[in-house]
Amino acid sequence: MPDLTQLRLERPADGVALLVLDDPDLRNAMSAEMTASWVRAIDALAGDPTVRAVVVTGEGSAFCSGGNTDWIASEPDASVDRLRTRMMAFYRDWLSVRRLEVPVIAAVNGPAIGAGLCLALACDLRFAAVGARLGAPFVRLGMHPGMGATFLLPDVVGAAAARDLLLTGRVVDADEALRLGLVSRVVEPDALLEEALAAASQVAANAPIATRLTKQALAVRHRDLESGLQWEALAQPITLATADLHEGVRAAKEKRRPVFRGE
Repeated sequence: MPDLTQLRLERPADGVALLVLDDPDLRNAMSAEMTASWVRAIDALAGDPTVRAVVVTGEGSAFCSGGNTDWIASEPDASVDRLRTRMMAFYRDWLSVRRLEVPVIAAVNGPAIGAGLCLALACDLRFAAVGARLGAPFVRLGMHPGMGATFLLPDVVGAAAARDLLLTGRVVDADEALRLGLVSRVVEPDALLEEALAAASQVAANAPIATRLTKQALAVRHRDLESGLQWEALAQPITLATADLHEGVRAAKEKRRPVFRGE
């Protein structure tokens, strides 16, 4: 287990990892210490073949309030090139979650703002607690959106809704987020983590090779139907050649849960 500061890594269920942003006094703002811990945790998860699904959430009342503003404004005299280099490293550190081949669920327990929203967008699924608020108010702080916002937000909610959110900087509640497709479920706060972990366990119980390839297929963003068919015609036979496929067929015939081993 890596040494972590302002971040917890737990294993609450078989095949499931839980990452908890843990600086509630600062609403889980992304400090330098938390960022370094995040990179170490992602590296550990990426190298652990027993992990089949990951849940990300925040400690306390917030999911993540974004980048620590003291750090963002800490070099008022820095050159553009210096600031660009620093921000690119920050973006890549946090978006390293996209390196994980297993599905990642964001359990948005409270405000997910700015880079905090981008972290949730970088996950595969987003569940939100009733009362959670989500937004990318970069322009209200006088800055251009960052951490992939201009790519991730249109990819999730479409171009029109992304323009609305990014150009106005407005923050939406969980119900509007659900209508926009920004989140896929809205859950009572006391049940949020339980539901996210249950979904992660459901993912973890599926055939891991098929799950990883499905995540990759969705990430490729096929340019048309034909390219999608070409991908599937290669990826599906890979899974047909696995022992897990035969286990899945046997389990269906025997009316039992399959036990997939990733083989």
